[in-house]
Amino acid sequence: MNDSMPDQELMKLIEARDEDALTKLYDRYEKPVYSFAYRMVRDAMMSEEIIQELFLRIWNTAERFDGAQGKLTSWMFTLTRNITIDLLRKKRSRTPQSMAELDQLQFVADERMNTEVAVEKKWVGEQVKAALDDLSDDQKKVVEWIYYQGYTHQEVSDMHAIPLGTVKIRVRLAMKQLQRRLSDGERREFSND
Repeated sequence: MNDSMPDQELMKLIEARDEDALTKLYDRYEKPVYSFAYRMVRDAMMSEEIIQELFLRIWNTAERFDGAQGKLTSWMFTLTRNITIDLLRKKRSRTPQSMAELDQLQFVADERMNTEVAVEKKWVGEQVKAALDDLSDDQKKVVEWIYYQGYTHQEVSDMHAIPLGTVKIRVRLAMKQLQRRLSDGERREFSND
């Protein structure tokens, strides 16, 4: 893909579900958007979370971008600001959970002996396997390398000559697809009861 492709064309390709275009956009803007997020939150992990959410939103709502109304970077920084505000609000609203008293712990059931729990774990495992089977081959490979073989994003990038941005995007898209698939399966299961 052409490195000098205008932002408008990249967005049209992303709207058409072109992963390479999203990777190109990520590679082009990840650093300035990360810096912007970091200046607001002063936390590297939260800044990464903001970046992930931003590019997922871009992937899922690319059709909402209107180049006639402004520059892509303005839209991206506005989205980043909104995501940051939402995350900060969520973080503030969380209340610390109280720790269980030692004498209460004796009343917690030992789940190792519970057949129902074993059956449920097996069912969840089958659901996860089915969801993994729905991923694209590229996404499956990256998920396998990172989550099952324990490699970092950078190691996968180096070992398989895949740009780091592409590795990150594939993982994010795979996780979002898995999350959506598994939550849909759970809703279907409960509606059948």
